[in-house]
Order: sequence, then C-alpha cells, then structure tokens
Amino acid sequence: MRTPPRVLIADDNAANLRIMRTRLTADGYEVVTAADGEEALAAARDATPDLILLDIMMPKVDGIEVCRRLKERQNPMFVPIILVTAMADAKDIVAGLEAGADEYLTKPVDHAALAARVRSMLRIKALHDTVAAQADEIARWNTTLEKRVAEQVAELERVSRLKRFFSPQLADAIVAGGAEDPLRPHRREISVVFLDLRGFTAFAETSEPEEVSAVLEAYHAEVGRLILEHEGTLERFTGDGMMIFFNDPVPVANPEERALRMADAMRARIRVLGAEWRRRGYDLDLGMGIAKGYATIGAIGFEGRRDYAAIGSVTNLAFRLCAEASPGQILVSQRIYAAVPDLVDAKEVGPLQLKGFHRPIVAYEVVHLKHVGA
Repeated sequence: MRTPPRVLIADDNAANLRIMRTRLTADGYEVVTAADGEEALAAARDATPDLILLDIMMPKVDGIEVCRRLKERQNPMFVPIILVTAMADAKDIVAGLEAGADEYLTKPVDHAALAARVRSMLRIKALHDTVAAQADEIARWNTTLEKRVAEQVAELERVSRLKRFFSPQLADAIVAGGAEDPLRPHRREISVVFLDLRGFTAFAETSEPEEVSAVLEAYHAEVGRLILEHEGTLERFTGDGMMIFFNDPVPVANPEERALRMADAMRARIRVLGAEWRRRGYDLDLGMGIAKGYATIGAIGFEGRRDYAAIGSVTNLAFRLCAEASPGQILVSQRIYAAVPDLVDAKEVGPLQLKGFHRPIVAYEVVHLKHVGA
C-alpha cells in the first residue's frame, strides 16, 4: 500500500463530498472524488485507490451496484469499501454487505467515526496485502523449488547413467563440470584390461541356472568393487567377460600402474573365490590381458540405446592377450611392461601369433608386483 494511502470518495452531494474530502485530507490521505456511480467505477479503475467510500443513493448507478461491480472485477489487490447511507436502513446495509461492502457509515458522518473506520479498513488492507505478498513469494519459492528439484533429478539421472561406465568420483566430476563431455568422440591414450573366467562356458553348460547366477553374482561383486576402487571405466560387460580402461574420461596419474594393481588384486581375490568354487566342483579361474595405446572413445549406438566405447587396435590386443592367458595368468603388452618395469616381476612370453595381428607379439606374464601398496 502506498504512502499516503489513496481514498476514493463517491457522493452526488457536493457538500458531503467537500466535508469528507477536507477531513480525510487533513488526516494525511490522498483523496480522489466522483460525483455519481459511473464516475466512481471509472475512478476506481484509473486511480487504483486503497479504500473507497461509496454513497448508496447516487444517480446513474447506485452505490450498492457500484460495490457489486467492483467486487466482481478480477482485481488481485484487496480494496475495502465503506458504504455511506443517509439512514440506518437495515435493508440497505444488508444489501450492501451482500454486494461485498466491508463496512458502513451513516449520515451525517461523524468525523471520529469516519477517521476510525478508515484507519480500521486500511489496517485490514495492509494485513491482507502482506498476506497476499507472502503468498506470492511462497508461490515463487515453490516454482523455484520445483525447478531446482527437476534440475537435481535430471542431474541424478545423469550421474546414474554415467556411473554405469565410470567410477562415482569421475561421474560426479563430469556432472559438476570438472570434465568435458565424455560422450563426444575423442582420442586418448589408455590402458585396457580384458578379463574373463576360464572354464565358465563348460560350467554354464552343465550347471543349473541358479548355480551360474550365484557364481556370477559373487564374481561381479568382487571385480566390480575393485574396478571402482582403482577408478577404472567399465566399457564392456558380457556375462563373465569385462573390458575396463584407464585414463578416460578424466586423465589419471599412472594408468598403467592402476591397471596392473587392479588386475593383481582381482587375481588374488578370485583365487579365494576359486577355492570355494572348487569345493563345490566348479573349475573356474581368471585370465587377463592388458595393453596400452591410443583409441577413439565416445558414445556409440542408436537413439534410445547408446554405450560408451573405446575403438582401436589397443582394445583388440588386450582382448587377444586375455584369450591367450592361462587360468590365473595376467599377460601384458610390451608397452605396458616398458611403462612400469620397476613395478612388476615378469617373464617374457612368446612371441605370440595373435589373431588380427600380422606380426608376432611380444608379451609378458606378470608373476607378481614388487610393491603391493597402492
């Protein structure tokens, strides 16, 4: 509400109009006047008063009809109306209140009563305006909150999608803007690890589905924990086979070392699981291959179904080394071994004639790591 408040007085009696205007002006109010009902409607629209004093008996449109029309207008602001009647006619008062009037005065208007009614109605308007403003603010907060919730849900969905491929730390960094969009194709040098369970095909052919499911569940739980622990990116997941790579989507320190430490930890853990499996009659063990090289990495697939993939000869080399590995064996490429010669005790294997490679490949079998600490 403005200061000073604006009051509209509508009365066809010039003397009454002059008296009320003088009194209210003296009390500090801004006063607007109208001489009949039509003028009152126009002034209420154009002057936007904070309070209206309406004489009931007016030409053209009487005060009760003016009151009814004003209350029917879709005005978001509350404007109290005081009806002024020449006599305390109960019918006029009831009709005025039913039309939407908030208070009434009788003529001749007593100055003290006029001042008290105006102050009371303006106080009610101020309270109403405060509540309306607070309601609007709450509505804006709710709209903002809904938007923030929608953004957070979208962010959680994006994080969830990214965590299918990346460690939680990397997924969070990507969403927070700590990494470029990883789904856009890009070229980077990575260390690739392939692994699968030796003897799994024969085991699956002769075992009940529940037994196969239980073995896979234990196997996935163990290797999955180690992938996340070493911040690897799971690219491929096919039953007992997996492909993990390091140094993408966010570059990491010593990707070759991470790959080797993860593979060594997996071998140690699967040896423990393998002992339990052998007690149950399952002949299963882990074979792994690790290679280093450049690949093109990004999203592949079609609308509605996309995967994150690395494409290049390095992935084929890691896969072929994995296929060549015996149960419990880790085979690494020459580039991997050359990158961390002080980390591993290894012995040369081959040269190997691997499918898809024209020249024989020199590889190394990792016997054990010289430094166990991460």
